[in-house]
Formats: sequence, structure tokens, C-alpha cells
Amino acid sequence: MGGAVSAGEDNDELIDNLKEAQYIRTELVEQAFRAIDRADYYLEEFKDNAYKDLAWKHGNIHLSAPCIYSEVMEALDLQPGLSFLNLGSGTGYLSSMVGLILGPFGVNHGVELHSDVIEYAKQKLDFFIKTSDSFDKFEFCEPSFVIGNCLEISPDCTQYDRVYCGAGVQKEHEDYMKNLLKVGGILVMPLEEKLTKITRTGPSAWETKKILAVSFAPLIQPNHADSGKSRLVHLPPVAVRSLQDLARIAIRGTIKKIIHQETMSKTGNGLKNPPRFKRRRVRRRRMETIVFLDKEVFASRISSPSDDNNNSEETEEEKHEEEETKPSELKPDPPVNFLREKVLSLPLPDPLKYYLLYYREK
Repeated sequence: MGGAVSAGEDNDELIDNLKEAQYIRTELVEQAFRAIDRADYYLEEFKDNAYKDLAWKHGNIHLSAPCIYSEVMEALDLQPGLSFLNLGSGTGYLSSMVGLILGPFGVNHGVELHSDVIEYAKQKLDFFIKTSDSFDKFEFCEPSFVIGNCLEISPDCTQYDRVYCGAGVQKEHEDYMKNLLKVGGILVMPLEEKLTKITRTGPSAWETKKILAVSFAPLIQPNHADSGKSRLVHLPPVAVRSLQDLARIAIRGTIKKIIHQETMSKTGNGLKNPPRFKRRRVRRRRMETIVFLDKEVFASRISSPSDDNNNSEETEEEKHEEEETKPSELKPDPPVNFLREKVLSLPLPDPLKYYLLYYREK
């Protein structure tokens, strides 16, 4: 069945549609979605479907629909420096977007049941770090993934500021999930077929908000048939960064400030995103069920479209916009990685330059 928003021709158009439908509502979330191309997390033969608002599953590899991820990102209310735990971290797509917001002093952990998916996520993370210019536009909190069942996390694990579970949680596991949170923390999970936001307001106090009607595949229960013993999942330790790494972060941050100041002196408006070309407006359709794939169904809360009387006016306006947009105008100049250019121009030994650039290929 159709998605909550119309399919985009590329990642930016998908984000435009999510913004128009009010699934993306804040600048931080928008920047994170634009910085990572959803198609990079698809297998090559399935990339034609990457910009549709649909879930995708192939074997154990799974991506939720973009409208679901955007609702999750908005509900988590992410801020730099927070700690995040992703239960069922999958391809790492969500964890990487979260890492762009958490910054270098955040904590970004994921637990995934399937070893082949862990390997896939690590490959995609390595590809992002080595090739994406977005890596240099943000201070990134690199996710760490561990294998195991998220219902068997060691009871002595640290608690987190933000937790997301990407599988259906039954009522019997609600308290288990809540106990992973610090006071003041936020938990987002599908609970009894509702995407639910739970805020821990005190040691034993909670606020609960239902966001969206959804249906996720349920959490897989631990299986102790082989050994009869629980396989506790030990999350990565929260490590202190080395002095060398802290120096790299500080130097890169200083260079970015210099670039920003230079740009302001030239243009007067700072390092803003380049002007985006006006796209033809896509009218939202009235739909109650927005995604059906395998065992996963997502329900929308989209507002009703405008009255039919306005449709002819919108159509005329869209035609007028199309006539004004020439093909040559749709080809902006390729983006410039100002940080990389500035580092390479510094009077420093090449090994130090490469260290400042994280030895990236691009």
C-alpha cells in the first residue's frame, strides 16, 4: 500500500515531503536526515525503492518507513552530549543520524540480534565515514554495535538519556525498558501497537504519550534451549577520549569557526545551506493505513487534504512552477568540502593533515 508521503526522486525530495507532511518538524532532525542518504543503506538491487515512504526488509536486514524514523527522531528530543541506546539497531541508519546530533561527547550504542546485520551495519558506517562530505559538516558520535538479545541486557549496565526499541514491546516488558532510562530520559518504543513516548520524570514517576498507531514485528524472546542459561548482553563501556583525539576535535572545530567567519565576511549570511530549488508541491492524500510490508503495518495521522475546490488552483500553480523551472536550473554546482580544503592547505606535515581528516578517502 502507499506511503504517508509521496515518493521522492532523491533523498532531499523525500525529506521535503516529510517536512510538508509535518513528520519532520525541527531543524536538527531535518539536518540529520539530509546528511545521510537513505539509499546508501539499501542493497544495490533495491535502491530504486529507497526514496519511497515504505519499510524495506531483505532477509534479516530491515529499514522502517521514513515517516516512522522521523517521528522517532522528533520524539527522542535529541541534544548534543546525550547517551543513546538503540535496541534492534539493524542497519545503523537511525544510529548514524542520531550520532550527527549527539556530537563527539555523546554515547551511541546499539544492540542487534543478528550477526550478519551487525556486519552490514559496520560496513555502512565505514562507508559513511570514509566517503560522505556530511562527516566533515558535523561532529559525529560514532555508534558502537553489540550482538545479543535486547531482553538480556546485563542488569549492571549504565542507564541512558535516550532509548529506542525498533520492535513491538509487550506490556510484560514495559518496566524492563523503563529501567534502562536515567531520570529525565526519554524512551520511544512500539507498545501495544502504539508508538509510545515515555519520559522518566523521577525515580518512580513517568509520563506517557501515544504518538502513532503502528504494528511492528514483536521482540524475539530469548531462547535458552541450547545451554539453559541466559546470555547476558554487555554494552560497550563509556570510554574517555584520548588527549590526541580531543586535540583533533578542537582543531577541526576551530577550523570550522574560521571558515564560518570567512564566509560571513564575504557573503554576510554565514555558512547556510545552499539555496534549494523550488520543487513542485505534492498534495497529501487521505490515508489511514500507510505501509504494509510482511508483518509490519504503519498507520498515519495525516491531516485531511484541502477541499476539492482548491485542487484546480493547485494544479494550475504546479504547472506554472514547472514552466518556470528549466532543466539547466536543476543542476547546482557540486558541494565543496571547505573543511577538507582548509586542512589540506595548512602548512602541516601530510600525516598530520590525514589524521585531522580521519584518513578519509574522499
